[in-house]
Amino acid sequence: MRVLHVISSMNPETGGVCEAIRICANGLEELGVHNEVVSVDDEIFNKADKFVQHALGPAKNAWYYSKTLLPWLADNITRFDAVIVHGLWLYHGYAVYKTLNSLKIKEAKPKLFVMPHGMLDPYFQRARGRRVKAIRNVIYWSLIEKKLINSADEILFTCETELILARVPFWPYKPKLETIVGLGVMAPPAYSIKMAQVFKNMVPQISDSPYLLFLSRIHEKKGADLLIDAYKKIAEEHLGPGGDKNAASLPKLVIAGPGLDSTYGLQMQQIVAESALLKDLVYFPGMLTGAAKWGAFYGCEAFILPSHQENFGIAVVEALTCNKPVLISNQVNIWRELQEAGGALVADDTNIGTYTMLTNWHNLSSAEKETMGFNARYCYEQHFEVSTVINRFHEVLCN
Repeated sequence: MRVLHVISSMNPETGGVCEAIRICANGLEELGVHNEVVSVDDEIFNKADKFVQHALGPAKNAWYYSKTLLPWLADNITRFDAVIVHGLWLYHGYAVYKTLNSLKIKEAKPKLFVMPHGMLDPYFQRARGRRVKAIRNVIYWSLIEKKLINSADEILFTCETELILARVPFWPYKPKLETIVGLGVMAPPAYSIKMAQVFKNMVPQISDSPYLLFLSRIHEKKGADLLIDAYKKIAEEHLGPGGDKNAASLPKLVIAGPGLDSTYGLQMQQIVAESALLKDLVYFPGMLTGAAKWGAFYGCEAFILPSHQENFGIAVVEALTCNKPVLISNQVNIWRELQEAGGALVADDTNIGTYTMLTNWHNLSSAEKETMGFNARYCYEQHFEVSTVINRFHEVLCN
């Protein structure tokens, strides 16, 4: 069987979708499925992958248009048994729909799957500051995207919450078939002292201090401002007038990820730099990869992400693989699975919710935190282990 994955970009800095494709395609390769990925990047970012990659960029404008994509699809799409469009609202989905619609021989058409990766979440139509984009999406849906969704053989979702939410924002939404395939996350490499050393070299101020880890894009949607505000209040309670003044009892905070040079990222750094209390407690090492990333995960007390919208959260699950509890908002779509397993604290994506979640974590005993860590790993093995999800993908593609 031959499968073509189509995405706008495989750049790791664009978020978790490209990592999800890498895991899926590499896993399917091991089951004897030939995978190719086509994007409109101007370079291939990970040449160690087992699957074939085609970079047809550079992309032009915010639509990620590439004049070479449509001709490439016209010449190659019938080589495949299945095509999976990953993500919505960009040129690559339109190009796939137009190519398949132009094929005259029905028998030559591969099956079409669309995996929205949370991009049909009503959050994007309701969020403050997205009014213009929301109107644009309504127009785009009526002209283009509904044709892709409603003509696809199957729409694939990562979890039940995503499937339910996808039915809300647009009409007519009439997919032929909706299926939950999940999303697998690779188990981490075994811990090594080198990992800790590489991470500490990037954040030398941490030394041997305990710390909480936020690892995601530094973006308003991810709730970094909620986290900094809540952490500041707790720091004031412990280190301010009337506090225990024991800095060692308060874990430091590492906010890692791309986006530090954005307007929002610069604002977050400025808030910390201008606070006499926070500047020695909160650190921004930038994007962490490889040994540094795993060193950060293995060394943290817990992972925290008070996001306003998270379809899956690969970094959340990567924390589970390292036996780390996660502190997340109830807008992370997999929160139910994590909470039921006892591996997470969950709260509203508000200032009060984030503050309460941090306070509850701080008040847990060492034994309770350790138990949450064991539960976190169990949750990963039950719901997100790669082989289970890849087998499910394989079954869907081959039916």
